[in-house]
Amino acid sequence: MSPGRPRYRGRVDKEAENTLDNRQVIGSWLSGPRATAESMGVDFGYRGERYGLPEHGPGSVAPVGRRVAALCLDWALCALIAYGLLAESPSSLGNWTLLVFTVTGILTVGTLGSTPGKRLLGLRVVHLSGQRLSFPRAAARTVLLALAIPALIWDRDTRGLHDRLTDAIQIRV
Repeated sequence: MSPGRPRYRGRVDKEAENTLDNRQVIGSWLSGPRATAESMGVDFGYRGERYGLPEHGPGSVAPVGRRVAALCLDWALCALIAYGLLAESPSSLGNWTLLVFTVTGILTVGTLGSTPGKRLLGLRVVHLSGQRLSFPRAAARTVLLALAIPALIWDRDTRGLHDRLTDAIQIRV
């Protein structure tokens, strides 16, 4: 340290004492926006409360793990169909699987309200009003799901962008 320069000791800013420090900001980023809001005293309630859905049991918002498991089941079934009926080589299996997945999703969600994987795991896709999802909405939802990116963007009720754009929600049966 040079003798002519004053030593920096930092300063205490009264406004900075009231804000989050870097550790809290990083911790909130890792734990998600819900945890950050709750640490700041904001209560979002349970998932689906703002839509009038119950917290637990039939009619409540489907848990993320069960929805992912249903998606994996549906994908495996569609891959099996594509491999048995359509794919000429293993390299083209992915494209055919996506096509079978999209067609299956449009037909089953548009008519029955759930895909085979969702049916096995006790889930259903409904309109926010609680009624069956209309066929055009089910088709739009499935096409958006096939694009993958809208399904990865969630809101605080764990509804993907594909569900938000079509006013749909996945519930327990």
